Amino acid sequence: MDIDPTLREEQPAPFTAESTLDVKRDFERWDRSNRTSLMIMKHNIPKAFKGTEFEEITQAKGFLDEIEKHFAKNDKVKMTSLLTSLMSMKYKGQENVREYIMEMFHTTSRLKALKIELFEELFVLMILVSLPVQFYHFKISYNCQKEKWSLNVLIYHCVQEEEMLKRDKSESAHLGNAPKHKGKKRKYQNETTKGQA
Repeated sequence: MDIDPTLREEQPAPFTAESTLDVKRDFERWDRSNRTSLMIMKHNIPKAFKGTEFEEITQAKGFLDEIEKHFAKNDKVKMTSLLTSLMSMKYKGQENVREYIMEMFHTTSRLKALKIELFEELFVLMILVSLPVQFYHFKISYNCQKEKWSLNVLIYHCVQEEEMLKRDKSESAHLGNAPKHKGKKRKYQNETTKGQA
């Protein structure tokens, strides 16, 4: 539809009687693009904003700039929301631990984009604190070591620990489901053999 020149190009100077055909053609192309773009944008904004100061704007680019000023998200609110989310994250064991840590990492990346950067050492500690009681011995083990883990090393050890916990749980469940009447059966068999003798 050739409606984007108004958004990509500055408004050309209005043509005069002395203007060349090229100048006149460029201005008319830009003006048609501007009117069409404005009509589409004003038609598609919510009814609540119709009749406000937006209606008086005559350039599509200026219209978009005003919308951005009025409705751009507040970075402080976003920062607070992300920090609250990060600090309240807890691993519940429903997803795998690697995915959980990567979700936390994604939140810190979004904070970094807002110029709030967490040191890796602090981030590693936040992850450890958020792990459930099943990881208690794992946390103690980390605290007893002199060396500090990088994020990648932490992920590696957490995955290993999680696999070990799942294996232990599976073995416990297997033992718990083993038949408990074997001893009674042997006693019964012994009594019947005695009776036959």
